[in-house]
Amino acid sequence: MLTIRELTYTSIFIRILVSILLGGMIGLDRGLKNRPAGLRTYMLVCLGACIVMITNQYVFQAFAVGDPVRMGAQVISGIGFLGAGTIIVTVRNQIKGLTTAAGLWASACVGLAIGIGLYEVAVIGSISIFVVLTLMHRLDFLMRQRTRIIEVYVELKKNVPLGMFLDFVHSQEFEPSNLQMQLDNSSETGILAFSVTLKASKKVTHDDIVQTVKTMDGVGYVEVL
Repeated sequence: MLTIRELTYTSIFIRILVSILLGGMIGLDRGLKNRPAGLRTYMLVCLGACIVMITNQYVFQAFAVGDPVRMGAQVISGIGFLGAGTIIVTVRNQIKGLTTAAGLWASACVGLAIGIGLYEVAVIGSISIFVVLTLMHRLDFLMRQRTRIIEVYVELKKNVPLGMFLDFVHSQEFEPSNLQMQLDNSSETGILAFSVTLKASKKVTHDDIVQTVKTMDGVGYVEVL
């Protein structure tokens, strides 16, 4: 066991191979869901982090100077730049890419663990990350469906005032908040578009809330954000 933790040609090959396999396993879910960062991206992040730690270990052992984890620390902070590139805010103020960014950061951490020879932590950690990204997706969906708070995008028909919508949701025992008007509204069409958070006073499903909003005269379009 000590041999594969030492910096030899064999251990370097094993670490690089393991980083590619584990990085690919983590990125498999993202790739199948057509996320901004997929299979190859996760592989490269994990592999790159592994190479950094191998290089840092070599410098420390060969020259007997420096901090053996200094370069790894830069990966932890630097990966945020790559992760930020996967986070986008849509025209309807919906944030996407947070899970992908977090997965990239976690994949880099796995690569660092492999690069320093901590195989047990890397394997257990990557399996845990894969479980969170795949099996927990359904649980997260069910939790969101059962919450009484929902954010929706609404388009009111021509010349329908916003006050009419607010009066309607109050009459249905929904509490509106965080109302944000869409900047790309066309004054020529007279259609009012906005996003708003609705909180139900009683336990209802998100579908029930959407169907209730659709029953209002003057609502042209409703979508859950």
